[in-house]
Amino acid sequence: MAKEQMMTGCRAAAEGAKAAEVEVICSYPIRPYTAIMMELAKMVANGELNAEFVHGEGEHAQLSVTLGACASGARAFTGSSGVGVTYAMEVYSPMAGGRYPAQMSIADRTLDPPGDFGSEHTDAMSTRDQGWLLGWASSPQEVYDNTLIAYRVGEDHRVMLPQMVCQDGYFISHIPDKIVLGERSQVKEFLPPYRPIGPLSTTKPVSHGPQIRPDQGAPMDAMRAQTFLAVPKVIEEATADFNRIFGRKYDPFVEQYKLKDAEIAFFIMGAHANTCRASVDRLRKKGVKAGMARLRWVRPWPTHQLAKALGHVKAIGVIETSTSYGGAMRGGNLIHELRASLYDLDKRPLVTSFMGGLGGETIWPADFDYMAKILTKMVKEKRTRNYVYWLGM
Repeated sequence: MAKEQMMTGCRAAAEGAKAAEVEVICSYPIRPYTAIMMELAKMVANGELNAEFVHGEGEHAQLSVTLGACASGARAFTGSSGVGVTYAMEVYSPMAGGRYPAQMSIADRTLDPPGDFGSEHTDAMSTRDQGWLLGWASSPQEVYDNTLIAYRVGEDHRVMLPQMVCQDGYFISHIPDKIVLGERSQVKEFLPPYRPIGPLSTTKPVSHGPQIRPDQGAPMDAMRAQTFLAVPKVIEEATADFNRIFGRKYDPFVEQYKLKDAEIAFFIMGAHANTCRASVDRLRKKGVKAGMARLRWVRPWPTHQLAKALGHVKAIGVIETSTSYGGAMRGGNLIHELRASLYDLDKRPLVTSFMGGLGGETIWPADFDYMAKILTKMVKEKRTRNYVYWLGM
């Protein structure tokens, strides 16, 4: 039986890649994700993992190597942080459009300025419309688990899309927590070998990435959009199998913590959900009916699941850890999509947002008390005074 051990998020990501038996790895250093590649390099050097380890000359090269490896039929793995994620932007759409289900492990870091690493999600959130699967973990255990789940979903022939498995820099990437690694038999039962469709071959030549006519563009985009409509079912199947095989209890899309009778709710993703849970417990002891909805996948966005989970609450505070300068609500990214998810309800909750964790700052228990007071006031007044509040300002 697998033993519980202490492990950082970076080490957990490396162990997940090792368990998935990745065949090609491409690295380039940038904190805080670098530790993932340090761990994988040791595994390859020590003979624990039979993989080709390539050191790219930059993040653009990393993704290019990964694309080629995946097109050739190898299970491929890479990663980055902060401006490294944005430097590789040119390659994201070709990878998704070419249906190369490689995986990128991201330990978030603030974009320059100031470039601090921590809980800000703007780096990966900047890629959300490039056609990749995208989601955040809230613990090293979930980093390991999501690495396997994302490969299973992305490599499914109904999907065939690349994945970004994200974790908060420092808060998850560098702070050890309890984790149980899967047994080899469990991983093999859950994750089948990668079976590419039309891989590059010298004996059976195929064309990859050809230029197309303008009239072919819209049908191709429609196919990609249609694929994302099919992804939720695949995620549900994969999550159910993972829970059964590994003994976990993940909701496929949204962790619901004390939401059933909640009047106010925090909508959040990533590491600060851990502080949020404790804050919900503390607020409950004070008589405040608070709850938490933690988003596990940003792409695909779980529209109907969120409407079902949050439709009954009276007020929602969206904790924003990424920026959307000049956006409709003048704050972050999540509030736009959450409001759209709730729009068709007959009775919609009041919604506001709180900018926090930017630059790697901590969101403290006192911040959740502050947010709860605002949400409680919204319920009492039956209106939203402001759509965005900046924590700590």
